[in-house]
Amino acid sequence: MYKDVTIIPLNGKTPRIHPSAFIAPGCRIIGDVEIGPDVSIWYNCVIRADVNHVVIGARTNVQDGSVIHCDSPYDGMPDGCPTIIGEDCLIGHLAMVHGTTMDNHAFVGLSATVMNGCHIESDGMVAAGAILTPGKRVGAGQMWVGRPAKFVRDLSPEDIADHRQGVVNYVENGRAHKAAVDAL
Repeated sequence: MYKDVTIIPLNGKTPRIHPSAFIAPGCRIIGDVEIGPDVSIWYNCVIRADVNHVVIGARTNVQDGSVIHCDSPYDGMPDGCPTIIGEDCLIGHLAMVHGTTMDNHAFVGLSATVMNGCHIESDGMVAAGAILTPGKRVGAGQMWVGRPAKFVRDLSPEDIADHRQGVVNYVENGRAHKAAVDAL
């Protein structure tokens, strides 16, 4: 069903992938992962849920080379840090999302790193190259920039509309890539 994709059950948990999702060749999906409808996981991504769980909501895209992981329980975090990604989220190329919650419509830019215990609210954005250090909360419609990331401004209605259109574009592009890969 998936060409050149590694799907590994681990610790009694098998990745659950909706049939409409596009999983590009070169991806590695391990353990307690749930991928929703019309999600696109682009070329050479790693989604590893070996010590907790990862959920990726409908129509979200995880762009090429990104890594999604979670964290096991530790002092101060008895439940650990699962990674919960809502619906209609954008995750840019080469992003690292680790032990994080992203509400619907959240955005993580290219090469950004989001660390344990962070929460990105709806329409919140972590800009390209930023590092969101552990436990930070990006408010709804806020943009955070820098290393370490800090709040710089609220997103305009135009910014939010552009992000929402980006989701639509990625769903369509994912369907085209899925058809091309399935035809091989």
